[in-house]
Amino acid sequence: MTLHLASIVLYPIKSAAGIAPATWEVDHFGLHHDRRWMVVDPHGNLITQRTHPRLAQVRATLQQSTLRVEAPGRQPLELPLTPLGSTIVQATVWHDICDALWLGPGPAQWFSEVLGSPCGLVYMPDKTVRPADPTYAPGGARVSFADGFPFLLASEESLADLNRRLAEPLPMNRFRPNLVIAGGEPYIEDALDRFEIDGLGFRVVKPCDRCVVTTTNQETTERGVEPLRTLATYRKVGGLVMFGQNVVHLGTGRLSVGAPLLV
Repeated sequence: MTLHLASIVLYPIKSAAGIAPATWEVDHFGLHHDRRWMVVDPHGNLITQRTHPRLAQVRATLQQSTLRVEAPGRQPLELPLTPLGSTIVQATVWHDICDALWLGPGPAQWFSEVLGSPCGLVYMPDKTVRPADPTYAPGGARVSFADGFPFLLASEESLADLNRRLAEPLPMNRFRPNLVIAGGEPYIEDALDRFEIDGLGFRVVKPCDRCVVTTTNQETTERGVEPLRTLATYRKVGGLVMFGQNVVHLGTGRLSVGAPLLV
């Protein structure tokens, strides 16, 4: 069995639930519409599942011209896929400060009620250029509101190896990857450098150190100690627990599930 792309997952709203299409466009940011929206606190700082696990229950659906957002017990929120407006604010993603479009009081109230704390919603317009971490990424690589890089890569075999060590198996959504590959040995992603899928080039730049989000049940928002406790016994490097690889893309194009991965 050859290496191939087993699934594609994009997360329109940072830290909310993902969407898994069979085929999808890759633009200059990464997967089209991936993490172009972000929930922020009143100071413009990112809000994620690390502090607000209820974000896992926020689900976005991409429609022809709108982003439909749903959460348990709430009326759906509909947003334009290409927001228009002139209210530019400063949004902070970890150590990066970048221009973002504030989407107004309606989305702010909706998310504040869902999360139980004051917050707002911002969008990254095309003209905003946030460089991927230059310590690891090649010059010119850019990223949306993702933590640091456009893509997170993991393999089905790596998850299967982890699940063999756990009392209860966990789904891949605990790790929130963008690209899931299959057909190789466990942790084959660690051995990749450059690869190609559907004629689009990729470069592996940095292992992904994992946080408390991986311990969050993405359906119920309940938290436990796994998989971090078990991963720490065999995937710890320099005090950090690693699973998956951060990746940058070297062009634009379209990806399809089932396409071979060429090295």
